[in-house]
Amino acid sequence: MHSPIEPIRAADGRVFQAYKSVPAVPNGHAVIVLQEIFGVTDTIRAVADRYAAEGYLALAPDLFWRLEPGVELAHDKPGVARAFEYLERFDEAAGIEDIGQAVAHVRAMPGFSGRVAVLGLCLGGKLAYRAAASLDIDAAVAFYGVGIEQHLDEVAALRCPLMLHYGGRDRYAPAEVVDRIEAVLASSVPPARAVLHRYPQADHGFYTRGAAEDADAAHARTRRFLQAELGAAR
Repeated sequence: MHSPIEPIRAADGRVFQAYKSVPAVPNGHAVIVLQEIFGVTDTIRAVADRYAAEGYLALAPDLFWRLEPGVELAHDKPGVARAFEYLERFDEAAGIEDIGQAVAHVRAMPGFSGRVAVLGLCLGGKLAYRAAASLDIDAAVAFYGVGIEQHLDEVAALRCPLMLHYGGRDRYAPAEVVDRIEAVLASSVPPARAVLHRYPQADHGFYTRGAAEDADAAHARTRRFLQAELGAAR
């Protein structure tokens, strides 16, 4: 796989970067990978590479570029503290606009005629959910999206199928919060349009740093979901 940095033009004309992972055997579709609060780290690049290995053109845009381009923070105590500082300063509306620019960038690539999904972790999970309600995308996947419960009024506006994954031991998205999200989805969206999976023993971040059993189950479900919603290779 060839994995350069891809420049993307923001709506205001400035340019930000995305990590791009190009599949050796393309299936014709794309996945936009949305970062955690730690930035576009090795972890996020590895997620992009994983989907590229399955045939998807994968881009992971730097959503913190307006604060500081190229942020990469560790999962240690200082890194977590800095990550929450960036989160407090993050302009979510501008971030969603940037995701839209990344989607448009992919659709405008020479020879690209496939479908585009967004897939996010933590902060990126919430942004994937919100993107599904506001952007021209074909599918969305949210891994332990924190704060979705603050935007449940957007459920009625969902424009594409949505899959959510939550760990049962996630202190950032406790069970009562996930219950509320699930209840609103169940009452507002046809089952074929939104599905929520729980992993009782999993903690926050389980998709990339949890037990293999839970991570593999979530990935298998996501893989089937993307294949169903984006379609076969084209």
